[in-house]
Formats: sequence, C-alpha cells, structure tokens
Amino acid sequence: MLNFSVAARELSLTHSAVSPQIRQLEEWLGQPLFTRHAGGVALTPAGQALQRSATQSLSLLEDTCHQLLSRSQAQAITLAAPGSFMALWLIRRLEHFERTHPALRLQLQTQGNYQDLAAQRIDALVVSARPPWPKGVHAFTLFGDRAGPVCAPDWAPLPGNGGELLGQPLLYTLSRREAWIEWAELHGLDPARLNLVRHFDNLQLMLEAAVAKLGIAIAPEQLVQRELQQGRLIAPLGFTSSLSEFALCVLASRVQDAPLAALSTWMTEQTRP
Repeated sequence: MLNFSVAARELSLTHSAVSPQIRQLEEWLGQPLFTRHAGGVALTPAGQALQRSATQSLSLLEDTCHQLLSRSQAQAITLAAPGSFMALWLIRRLEHFERTHPALRLQLQTQGNYQDLAAQRIDALVVSARPPWPKGVHAFTLFGDRAGPVCAPDWAPLPGNGGELLGQPLLYTLSRREAWIEWAELHGLDPARLNLVRHFDNLQLMLEAAVAKLGIAIAPEQLVQRELQQGRLIAPLGFTSSLSEFALCVLASRVQDAPLAALSTWMTEQTRP
C-alpha cells in the first residue's frame, strides 16, 4: 500500500503540497492514477504504467549522470592499437604520459577499427595504413612505416643484398604477411621466390624467433629500436620507406576535445628525433 505522507517526507514536502500535485496530474491525464483507501492509496493500471516508465527514465538519467561524472573526474581515453605497437613503443613511454598528464588515464585495448571509432566505442585508434583516411577521420602521422630485414648478429649466411635473401627462411606475422612482398617489390625482387617459412601471431614473438636464429624477420624500424640498440638483432640491409605510415586516428569532430588534443600532441612529440 502506498502512502502520500511517506512520499512527502522523502521529498521534504508536506502532505498538503503533494496531494494537489497528484490531482493536477490526474486531471491533465484525464484518468485516476490512484485508488484511495482509508489506509493509503494504490496504483491504478494507468498509475502502474506511468510508474514503470518513470522508473526506466529515472534509471537512464541516473546512469547518464554517473557516466558524465566519471568522465569529468577520470578523463579516461580508450585507445586501440596493434599489440606490437603497444608492447614495443607505447608501453615503454606510458609512465611519461601519466606523469606529464596526471588528469588523464589511457585505457588500452588491442581490438578496434574505424567502425569502433565512428561509433565512439573507442576514442582513438593507432593504425599502420596508407592514406587517404576514411571520411570523418583525422589522422596524426606518427612515423613512416620504414621496414627492413632483421636477424641475429651471427646469422649465416648474412645477406649483403636483397637477392641473397631469396631462398633463406623468412619470418612474418599474420597481420603483416604482405610486408615481405612489398619489400621485395621495392627492391626489384620477385615475391614468388620468397621463402616464407614461419608465421607468428605478433611482432614480438617473431622478433624473438629471429633472435633465436629461426630465420630472418621483417620489422618496422621504430618498433625494433631497442633490439638493435641492445645488439640482439641487426638490420643488414637497413630500412626502406613504404607507402604506409603509423598514425593516430580520431574523429574529425573531436580533434579539439581537450583529452584527445593532449594525447595527439604528446604522441607526435614522442616521435620527433
């Protein structure tokens, strides 16, 4: 059984203030919302229908308020990027981002595409691709996708030119199988003669396989810097520019959003020599 007096106390109003409001609502709707009894009131079918709608609407409003409050406090940015980019480039710089941008928090995930960006399931997306970019997408170039063969320092026979790679065991990742083909074409080699013997789920595993002398890998220059500096791998033929580039993509309509502007500025600064 419902009670107007209890409702009035919860609203910090008097009983006499609540009752007229109920009557005005019933007059406006042209039907009763309550049946009145000596012990209180009960909802009519119309009142029950209105209660369900009001409950759903208030619940939605509460959820939206919580989301807006959470965003204003945490300023979370959901960034999707290839796992190799995260492991070999971003994670190593993440502490610097958090230290210089304490009001922002990056939420990282390896799953994401342009459709997720358009639907705002993610806020930003790192890709290795060729322009032009999809309509409505603004891309900040991070660095060119310069790729080249890498192998263990004592790999034998060590290739002195592109032709000497033909017939040697070559390693590749499933996500970038075409990398060797593009490299061969840029060097005037027949891709059909490439000996692609072993593939891996991600770049990190492929690089470890190259260190273990399972073959010669192909990798982007920017993502293999640490291995080269540590002497675990060498790039006997250097790196060659391709038509692709690594870019941070955001919706053009959100370029001026403060958190995304801060992220894009920081990432582009991190790629400068």
